[in-house]
Formats: sequence, C-alpha cells, structure tokens
Amino acid sequence: MQDEQIIELYLQRNEKAVEETQAKYGSYCFRIAKNILTIKEDVEECVNDTWNLTWNKIPPIIPVSLKAFLGKLVRDVSLSRYRASHAQKRYSGMEVMFDELEECIPSDFDVEQSFDNQQLSEMINSWLETLSKEDRVLFVKRYYYGDAVKNLAKVYGYTENQMAQRMLRLRKNLKTFLFTKGVTI
Repeated sequence: MQDEQIIELYLQRNEKAVEETQAKYGSYCFRIAKNILTIKEDVEECVNDTWNLTWNKIPPIIPVSLKAFLGKLVRDVSLSRYRASHAQKRYSGMEVMFDELEECIPSDFDVEQSFDNQQLSEMINSWLETLSKEDRVLFVKRYYYGDAVKNLAKVYGYTENQMAQRMLRLRKNLKTFLFTKGVTI
C-alpha cells in the first residue's frame, strides 16, 4: 500500500491504518529502536508506542514523508526510554555514540536556548550538504539511527578500525565547521 493511502486511512480514522503501517514500516521502526535500546522487550514496547503516537498525531499532522515521520517518532520514543532506563544503568550501547559526539556538539542547552538549538540544527544540515553522499549517509546512520561502527564497516567493506577513523574524521570536520560558524564547545 502506498504512503498516501495509509495516511488517508488515518485521516478516516480507519484502524487498518495501523496494520498497514506496521506491515510496511515495522522492521524499519524496529531497527531504529533496537539500535538505541538493545533490549527486545523495550524495543517492542517503543515500536508499539510509535503506532499509538502515529494514530494520535495523524490528524492533525499530515506528514509529507510517512517513513521519515515514523522514524522520528520511534527515535524520540526510544531515546526517551533510553534516558529513563539510563538512570537505572540498563544501557551502555548508546553511551559510546553520545561520547563520540560530545566533543563536537555542545550539550548544555536549556529551554531558553531553543532558538540556538534550531540554528545548530540548520548548521549541521548545512555541513551535511557539503559532504559526499556516502559520508552523509554514514553520519546519519551512525548518529541519527544509532547504527554500530562494526555494522557500518561490514556493510561498506571497511575494517572496524577504518570505519572508526572515518567517523572520527567526520566528527573533526563537523567540529571545525561549527567552530567557523561561531559555535563554541
């Protein structure tokens, strides 16, 4: 079923919308949640929460890209679960990824700096546009979807060390780019 048809089912409040969404994007959402959480039960719960959120958000929101919309929802739900569980020290997988980005992106934002967050997001998007398609995809897979360096290396035909070095170069490049735009870390 096409995304437009699925969205139309949501707009009609037809419960088949959730079934069709799960059939088309279930494994996609599961992979995103699994990259963040690793505990199967938590992953399944977050994916189910994503279906519920989607039902509640469409309408009034009508996404341009259903896949991107679902990806953002499942990522946000999974990160919220991660943060809650992290306080209980249940996860360590995401720590490595967050530590890698810590040296590039300031993390001490508060609510009053939401405008700065938007500007930072726009700067990162501008930086991503300067990269080759492969580097851009690697960066997003690693730092948005949470794919492990080991898995990326395997998919792209690198050793794990080569991929780690490539990601390090990307982070250094980002840090330099942000510094030239006046972002202090």
